[in-house]
Amino acid sequence: MAQFENWLTTLSDLVWGPHLLILLIGTGIFLTVRLGFIQVTRLGFGLREAFIPKAKDEQKKHRGDITHFQALMTALAATVGTGNMVGVATAVVLGGPGAIVWMWLSGFIGMATKYAEAILAVKYRVVDERGEIAGGPMYYLEHGLKKRWLGMTFALFAAVAAFGIGNGVQTNSISLALNTSFGVPLFVTGIVLMVLTAFVILGGVKAIGKVVGVFVPVMIFAYVGGGVTILVMNAELIPSAFATIFSSTFSAEAIGGGALGAAIRYGVARGVFSNEAGLGSAPIAAAAAKTDFPGRQALVSMTQVLIDTLIVCSITGLTIVMSGQYASGLQGIELTQASFAYFLGPIGELIVTISLVFFAFSTVIGWCYYGERSIYYLFGERSIVPYRIMYIVVAGLGAMTTNLNLIWAVSDVFNGLMAIPNLIGLLFLSGVVVAETKRFELEMKKERQQAA
Repeated sequence: MAQFENWLTTLSDLVWGPHLLILLIGTGIFLTVRLGFIQVTRLGFGLREAFIPKAKDEQKKHRGDITHFQALMTALAATVGTGNMVGVATAVVLGGPGAIVWMWLSGFIGMATKYAEAILAVKYRVVDERGEIAGGPMYYLEHGLKKRWLGMTFALFAAVAAFGIGNGVQTNSISLALNTSFGVPLFVTGIVLMVLTAFVILGGVKAIGKVVGVFVPVMIFAYVGGGVTILVMNAELIPSAFATIFSSTFSAEAIGGGALGAAIRYGVARGVFSNEAGLGSAPIAAAAAKTDFPGRQALVSMTQVLIDTLIVCSITGLTIVMSGQYASGLQGIELTQASFAYFLGPIGELIVTISLVFFAFSTVIGWCYYGERSIYYLFGERSIVPYRIMYIVVAGLGAMTTNLNLIWAVSDVFNGLMAIPNLIGLLFLSGVVVAETKRFELEMKKERQQAA
């Protein structure tokens, strides 16, 4: 077994090597330029569409299962998780404070990637046997690119990855955090998580949308609130923190000593791990949104990266750098806890622990939807209930075990493999993305004239 784990680790390093990071960033830059920096020019519109609800009668007439806001929250539920706390801390330790700069840059260009994913997901979505919307990379690879085998490849990778990165490793983080902080036995947490997971996911995407529509804003507000409190109370440390971040990225010592390469590698990798731009997961949720134009939902989906990476991850990174704890030898969640505790005392560590529990559980909910849509694409309606049951069981097993090395390794490999067919689709269908963007630009112009 140990030899198998070592082989998987080697495979994971190969999958997540420089070639994939270059493909991810290169695709983002290509789409950013081709779309005229849409993450800047249309960000305000996307935020308004996401957070200012339309009239219910207007929403009902549009095709889809959930609102723009619920689709955004479902995607955020899957992405705002351990990566925002553990991933950022790991990036700073391994790549230095300068890794944060590359996390910001990957997030900025990732907004264009996320936009393209969503616009294709809505354009090529279908209605399944139950009358629910099904969409995502597998559908635009099949119907847009005319490569069903690529769609099946993506769906297989996504269905498997959901059990690991979206489930077992998340519930394990929850159980260990509760056991360490409050002494809660692992099996108790496992049973509770199985019940809660079943309660939400057996209701399907509409139930998931309703739960995360309330759950996700509260959890993000709580964590961001704690971080913003630290920043406001210690505002005098912010300029020096930024100076440290940029000097460790662009100084002659950093460039000459190889620190720049480490900062780029870990900053980009952890940024992508957190916001999932280019992996193809979030457009599965975007496809279910009630919308009249693919471009409308795409602009809403684009804001997910802003919230996840440029806001939540930034708060974690700045707090870690301001505290100076990244040089203490601590890693992962312990580093984030120590950084918050440095400024807020025991309450700071408690904020991180509780946030980790809620962030991880939201990821379990969001990724179940991704997994079941993928398994439906492969095997049809009959596969959904068995998949949900298996997902619930894995949630409990993940929480009850103390060794998830194998699950981590498997899920890491399949999570990376998801990106390859998805990025191929984005590059070859970029002309469709541009055409749909121009079509919606005309609609926005018409709406402005009517409002004038």
